[in-house]
Amino acid sequence: MNGGTPMSGRDAKQPEGSLQTSGLTKSFGGVTAVDGVTVSFRQGKVNALIGPNGSGKTTFFNVVTGMIKPDSGTVTYRGRNLTAKAPHRIARAGIGRSFQLCRVFPRMTVLDNVLAAAQPKGLKGLGSGHGKAETEKARYWLTRMGIEHLEHAEARNLSWGQQKLLELAGVLMTEPELILLDEPAGGVNPALIDRIADLVRELNAEGRTFLIVEHNMELVMSLSDHVVVFDRGRPIAEGTPDVIRADERVLEAYLGV
Repeated sequence: MNGGTPMSGRDAKQPEGSLQTSGLTKSFGGVTAVDGVTVSFRQGKVNALIGPNGSGKTTFFNVVTGMIKPDSGTVTYRGRNLTAKAPHRIARAGIGRSFQLCRVFPRMTVLDNVLAAAQPKGLKGLGSGHGKAETEKARYWLTRMGIEHLEHAEARNLSWGQQKLLELAGVLMTEPELILLDEPAGGVNPALIDRIADLVRELNAEGRTFLIVEHNMELVMSLSDHVVVFDRGRPIAEGTPDVIRADERVLEAYLGV
């Protein structure tokens, strides 16, 4: 296999705002983590979602991807209502995601981890076997990540950064149009951060949209086309990196100025 894998005939040229929320709200007890969020992200671009700790970014991800049901509001993707759908339904709609803490099977090989990610039933699906084409596809993504030499290693023996790459390979097995990355650079050494950044650029150039939650501002500003800033569960600013750098509300809320 060479070059990029096809995106199942999906049209990558969609109007802006392919992922949208309207009045999205989620509370835990007396704390409102996501507070009536109405926001639109850009199709075909690298979007970033930033904000101080506790501003609701990961909860927003979890609601959008069906991990948590919202109290109110809607989530739509390319005009399709995905509000409170199960995670596997979200994935079938063309949305993939990674997690702040890598979700890998530590005692399984790297190759089997990627194959399991492509199974509708996850780990249970491996029992039904997999074909040559699927294995070649898994090896293709491991090669794209630069960890093909580790395919027989157990995932627990990989570095944290390598586990991030392994998780991304698994996400890509389902050929998502939109990829949500939760702190891809967290705990990763600088060389692998550069590798992750290069991969995001390459995959975006191939037609995939990204939405990234990240605290590494150098990475965010160098990668992103569009940035949304959260504070206390709601957006306070959005725009290009240059616009965000100069926004006084962002300096006050995020940078503590």
